[in-house]
Amino acid sequence: MKRVFIIVLDSFGIGELPDAAAYGDSGSNTLAACHATGELHLPNLQKLGLFNIDGVRVGEPCQQPAGAFGRMAERSAGKDTTTGHWELMGLVSEKPMPTYPDGFPPEVLQELSRRTGRGILCNRPYSGTQVIQDYGRQHLETGDLIVYTSADSVLQIAAHEEKVPLEELYRDCIIAREIMQGDHAVGRIIARPFVGEGPFVRTANRRDFSLVPKQDTLLDLLQAQGLDTIGVGKISDIFAGKGISQKVLTHSNEEGMQETSRLCNTDFAGLCFVNLVEFDMMYGHRNDAVGYAHALNRFDQWLEGFLPQLRPEDLLIITADHGCDPSTPSTDHSREYVPVLCAGASVQPGSNLHTRSSFGDLAATVAEYLGIVFPGKFSSFWNQIAR
Repeated sequence: MKRVFIIVLDSFGIGELPDAAAYGDSGSNTLAACHATGELHLPNLQKLGLFNIDGVRVGEPCQQPAGAFGRMAERSAGKDTTTGHWELMGLVSEKPMPTYPDGFPPEVLQELSRRTGRGILCNRPYSGTQVIQDYGRQHLETGDLIVYTSADSVLQIAAHEEKVPLEELYRDCIIAREIMQGDHAVGRIIARPFVGEGPFVRTANRRDFSLVPKQDTLLDLLQAQGLDTIGVGKISDIFAGKGISQKVLTHSNEEGMQETSRLCNTDFAGLCFVNLVEFDMMYGHRNDAVGYAHALNRFDQWLEGFLPQLRPEDLLIITADHGCDPSTPSTDHSREYVPVLCAGASVQPGSNLHTRSSFGDLAATVAEYLGIVFPGKFSSFWNQIAR
């Protein structure tokens, strides 16, 4: 019974892509920023070959890596959660999704206000943690929704959980998703609930409402073959449920790791696709390099116990969807290479994958391993890492 575990360390980039300057991300390197804190301790990722990857100039390379290692470049036009995860499953976004550096147009906000019955506050790019401090009091007084965006293709709605109940906030986001189609088809609508009386604090009840992928991905192909496709964390939300046979919601990295361990001890055939969101949400966007490093350390500790749980026919792939360098002035995502680390009894230790030209190579590899013909224009690296 072949099983694949893909674990996405959300925003764990390992160095700027050649076109990073076009995205305002020259010099971005999330891994290097975490290493510069002096707090990074990743013995298990080191053993798999993290510091042996081409272009990685920090850390100590392992003399005899236990896994296969390399880096992947994003072919899609973007640096967002949606484009990154879709490409990991073999769907390249050739056209950039719309962004709103000057805020959303009046016709969008008027329709959103009409259908939700609430006014609108802010309407411009903003730090998610700062916007609730600056508009939270006014929101509590008026009940108006805090609507904002970022450099990514997103419309975010923040609301106090005692002023706008969660189910109402989620319903408002569904309305926004219905409005934001066609020329306004942003990658995600994000619910951003918060609590407190000032300072305000975001809660773990975030929800993402993504576009439906325009074509089938690896998830759909696996499902069509009767294989399991389990989405842990926000995976199902990112794909709008398309191609997902089992949805496992989590609210933290810790929950995500616990659920992955639990699923490893259950019987299934196919793919367990995991997103650990706190690297990005709690540390990258908040420019907290020390916190990011500590979160990576915690994952590495968990990994030490998880690796022995893998069964003989299991394949583990650790990767990311984009960068989010916590040491730069920007609080947005960064256009970076992502790591690809592979482990399992069937993986040849020390296999160097060098640089892959697309995240989609991962989809082709998983398909080949599970015996599925993948139609995309990608190159499987299974033959390069198989024992």
